[in-house]
Amino acid sequence: MAHNLNFNEKTGKPSFVAVGEKAWHGLGQYVNQALTAKEAIELGGLDFEVEKKRIQVCGGKTIPGYFATERTDNKDVLGIVSDAYHVVQNKEAFTFFDSIVDQDEAIYQTAGALGKGEKIFITAKLPTDILVHGEQVENYLLLTSGHDGRSAIQVG
Repeated sequence: MAHNLNFNEKTGKPSFVAVGEKAWHGLGQYVNQALTAKEAIELGGLDFEVEKKRIQVCGGKTIPGYFATERTDNKDVLGIVSDAYHVVQNKEAFTFFDSIVDQDEAIYQTAGALGKGEKIFITAKLPTDILVHGEQVENYLLLTSGHDGRSAIQVG
């Protein structure tokens, strides 16, 4: 998919949603109203689950201590992980934001998936801006997570 956005086969659209102005070259879906977590997940193409699957080589032998992460909806392999890796589903990753948004302290702004879905993200706009050198700057929270074993959940 262009610009590394995942192409969601179920919706036939890039896995990206945003509130308001078009971003990411106009790809994905755009809405005019605030998003709920459920809407962000569905419209952003993030309503898939990931499982760890044993890796088999020729002859049926498995590779001890290593697994492939696989999307359950389309069977795409997202990465190779160790047995210590714990899958955090997209819905679980977004619960952090729910506690803020449910209190009307932030508004979901964008959500999407990159590559085959191995990287996911969501942003929330905070209610207050800050001044930096006399210029007003909008505040956002960004949550990213990886299903490929290369990155943990990060919030900034």
